[in-house]
Amino acid sequence: MKKSIILATALGLSMTISCVSKKKYTELEGNLFQTQTQLAEVNKEKADLEEKMTAIEKRVAEYNARINSLKDTNASLEESNNSLLSLNGPTPISKNHRAKLEQTLQNVDPSLLAEAKTMEDSVNLAIEYNIKKNIAAESESEDDIKIDIENTVVMISVSDKLLFNTASYRINPKANPLLQKLAEVINAEPSLQVMIEGHTDPRSISNAVIQDNWDLSVKRATSIVRELQLKYKVAPEKMIAAGRASYMPVVSNDTPENMAMNRRTRIVLIPDLDMFFAML
Repeated sequence: MKKSIILATALGLSMTISCVSKKKYTELEGNLFQTQTQLAEVNKEKADLEEKMTAIEKRVAEYNARINSLKDTNASLEESNNSLLSLNGPTPISKNHRAKLEQTLQNVDPSLLAEAKTMEDSVNLAIEYNIKKNIAAESESEDDIKIDIENTVVMISVSDKLLFNTASYRINPKANPLLQKLAEVINAEPSLQVMIEGHTDPRSISNAVIQDNWDLSVKRATSIVRELQLKYKVAPEKMIAAGRASYMPVVSNDTPENMAMNRRTRIVLIPDLDMFFAML
């Protein structure tokens, strides 16, 4: 009897333990499934985030590459800007030319320099100064040579009293130093084109050699061209001879002094841009 009670007690205890363990197991199994589900969701989120991060890193790398490229471009542009300082317009002037310009302007009359409002004005003043220094220095008076510059075209007007006797197209020997200097300027640049224009006052002229002022103005121009070619070795294909007679006066022909100003030879230098700045 006693033995039977012990056996029954043991069996009941065993069943209780078995029931508790199965319930716990089921609970744990449920927790495991939930955890595995959450882990799967987390892993998926992680994968999505890693994919997004990879895409972001790729875009960042592309942006960095573009930024570095822009930096290189900017550095190149800065270098270009440092070497090219803009004139008042599309014309560029290099650092080297700028230094020469500033050096030349130190010698220009301060009152003239004060009137220069733009870089172009300053360049024109510097070129005028150098041409007058190298060419007009050979004349008896700088007032007999006038220099105008417009759109890189240099126009040098020389009074006829430096070149010719009255009503004559034969060159005065005293003009030789001036023509020699002019030839040096022309010969220094192969691409330079030169037009020589003869101008007269309106007084009529007619003789056995000269028919009228048209004839005189052309003969004076061809005399200069011929002298530059034959004596100073200027290439003839670079030169143009033209006559304007009395139809382009610079002042009214109402006084002897004004008529003297209108009797002139104009030398038009048509350079390319490099030659224009080389005149500095």
